[in-house]
Amino acid sequence: MSDPMNEIVFENVRDIDLEHVFQCGQCFRWTPVNGGAGGYAGNVQEYQGAAGQWYCRARLDRDPAVENAGTLVLDVSGGSRDFWENYFDLKKNYGEIKTRLVREEPEIVRATEAGGGIRILNQDFWEVLISFIVSQNNNIPRITKCIRGLCEKFGDPVFADENGEEWYGFPSPESLASATTEDLAEIKLGYRDEYIIRAARRFLELGEPSGTMEEKRTELLGYHGIGPKVADCIMLFGCREFRAFPIDTWVKTIMNDMYGFDRKDVKGMQAFAREKFGDLRGYAQQYLFYLYRDKK
Repeated sequence: MSDPMNEIVFENVRDIDLEHVFQCGQCFRWTPVNGGAGGYAGNVQEYQGAAGQWYCRARLDRDPAVENAGTLVLDVSGGSRDFWENYFDLKKNYGEIKTRLVREEPEIVRATEAGGGIRILNQDFWEVLISFIVSQNNNIPRITKCIRGLCEKFGDPVFADENGEEWYGFPSPESLASATTEDLAEIKLGYRDEYIIRAARRFLELGEPSGTMEEKRTELLGYHGIGPKVADCIMLFGCREFRAFPIDTWVKTIMNDMYGFDRKDVKGMQAFAREKFGDLRGYAQQYLFYLYRDKK
């Protein structure tokens, strides 16, 4: 039998598409309920997943008259209305963000249209830290499987769905800090085993980064196994530093195709992003990433 659920409804939500939100590389614990990557069944779009210690089944009843809009219905195992409103970043005006980006750099309109339903989730820093350590040199299906393995082995069960599938909360820092590489071996994380254990211990010592953007980035680069790209991802998705512009293989391809940058010219790409996208460059990165993820 499934655990009791609470329904939370947000009406007339604009600039949202669940496929865009969950398939843009910012999180790895959400899967479509209906067939296909987009989770579509007619005008309904449905995903299930977890945030921290709570399960959520998210349904978007799409408004056929308005693109990237509809009523968002959440069936959740816990968390207040304010928590989920904050998690999905529903108070922020993404229409205004897209307008500002296009005004400064008209070429990006293709990206803001392709991924016009992206919202950057307000995720827990600890969960983002470990998730993006797992993501190094990895593909999304395998990242998802590895994180699910971590949750099942080290997290607590939080919900059983109608099919009897158990969902687990994200492991605590204490549980991973006390683990051994032998404990992690069955999850098949490879060399990341040691990174995760050391990251958990360092997090318990230091907590979440604070200070200026550069101070936070420097602290993240002090973690064993975290390089510039992963640090920028954690900055954007875990610290909500929207001036971070992560540059991975996809973004190098984008900057080469759209703007003619040599793939090795990361400094030039960062300078371009600062000039063209300003304090919104993290949002720009997500729209650009989704454009090429969808295109490829």
